[in-house]
Amino acid sequence: MLYGERVRLRAVERTDLPTFVRWFNDPDVRQYVLMSEPMSMAMEERWFENRLSRTDDYLFGIEAHVGDAWVHIGNNGLHRIDWKSRIATFGIALGEKAYWGQGYGTDATRTILRFAFGELNLHRVELDVYDFNPRGIRCYEKAGFRHEGVRRQAIFRNGQYHDVLTMSVLQHEFMMPGA
Repeated sequence: MLYGERVRLRAVERTDLPTFVRWFNDPDVRQYVLMSEPMSMAMEERWFENRLSRTDDYLFGIEAHVGDAWVHIGNNGLHRIDWKSRIATFGIALGEKAYWGQGYGTDATRTILRFAFGELNLHRVELDVYDFNPRGIRCYEKAGFRHEGVRRQAIFRNGQYHDVLTMSVLQHEFMMPGA
C-alpha cells in the first residue's frame, strides 16, 4: 500500500468491479473521464482481465480514512508508461461524489507522484483535463502539475465542444524540497 496524508492507495481487486460499474454509469462521474457510454459488468470484467498482463500500467484504488475505517472512494493510475523515456500518463476518478472537493484527490495525486518519481524513477507524468473541470485543474495544480498547452475544442461533451488542457510535472520539479 501507498500512504498519503488522508488516503491510501491499494491494488484493485476483481471484487471492486461492481463499484466501478456503479461509478462509471453515473453521468456526473463519467463526464470527466475518457469513456462516454454506460458500462456493463461484462465490459468491466473484460477490461480487468486485459490489464492483468500489462507492464505499462499501474492502477490503484483510493481509500479515504474516515473515522476508524478505510472507504474506497476512487481510483488513480499511471498508464501507457514509456520505460525508455520514463514518461507516464496519469488518470484519476473519484467515484464517490460525497468526497469531491475535500482534498482527497490532491492527496491521492501527490501520493501516486511520490511512487512514480521515487520508486519507478519516472521522469515525467502528464495528463489531459477538460476545461469544464475546474476542480480537477485545481487539484493538479496543487499537486505540482504545470500547464503545457490546449487542444482546442478537442472533446464533445454535454452537447458542445470543449478544450482539452495538457499538463505535466517533471521529477525534479516534484522532488524539490517543499513540493
